Amino acid sequence: MKKNLVIAIDGYSSCGKSTLAKALAKKLGFIYVDSGAMYRAVTLYFLRNHIDVSNDAQVEDALQHIELNFHSRDYESHITLNGEEVSEEIRLMPVSENVSEVSAHRIVRHEMVKQQQRMGRSKNIVMDGRDIGTTVFPHAPVKFFMTADPKIRAERRFKELESKGNNETTLEEVFENLAHRDYADTTRKESPLVRADDAIILDNTDLTQEEQLTFALYHVEPFLVQ
Repeated sequence: MKKNLVIAIDGYSSCGKSTLAKALAKKLGFIYVDSGAMYRAVTLYFLRNHIDVSNDAQVEDALQHIELNFHSRDYESHITLNGEEVSEEIRLMPVSENVSEVSAHRIVRHEMVKQQQRMGRSKNIVMDGRDIGTTVFPHAPVKFFMTADPKIRAERRFKELESKGNNETTLEEVFENLAHRDYADTTRKESPLVRADDAIILDNTDLTQEEQLTFALYHVEPFLVQ
């Protein structure tokens, strides 16, 4: 097997990209890289420090003061922002409501893409996001594009928030947030969310987590013996 096999997983918000990516990494012994967490952590820093996303000079300066690191426990990816564990906070609604705008910024994307590409040069990784198979690793041998019914996605996200003790957000608000993010992700000028021509579509509207893992492994296994 290659020493730097990259499995790229793209798709809409709350389609279970990270769930599949973590399951694949655990099954294959790969490293899981949550690219979305990187953009969320940057968004959190911008919110805390009142960075004007429309001001390129402010954005560029802020990025010089952001240090992101991943650590793993039981194949759960945890991220630190300047040494502070923020894995839970970056999933709350204030970040969710602003992450599309931040992640669409040209300077932010260029910096994050450089960091992501460094991670895949010498390691076997599974990375999920919006532009992994199109911009970050366009030559990745295995690419998946995940989708699901919007109502199902909203319900999954709502249950996730509830499980973390967030009872202030309604299902309707989650649905609207996902619709807004879909529009922002697919229409932004910088690396919009699109399916790579060679990406395998995985619609998991009616699939269990075990079924989607089986589907993905079927397509990955031929590359494990090369």
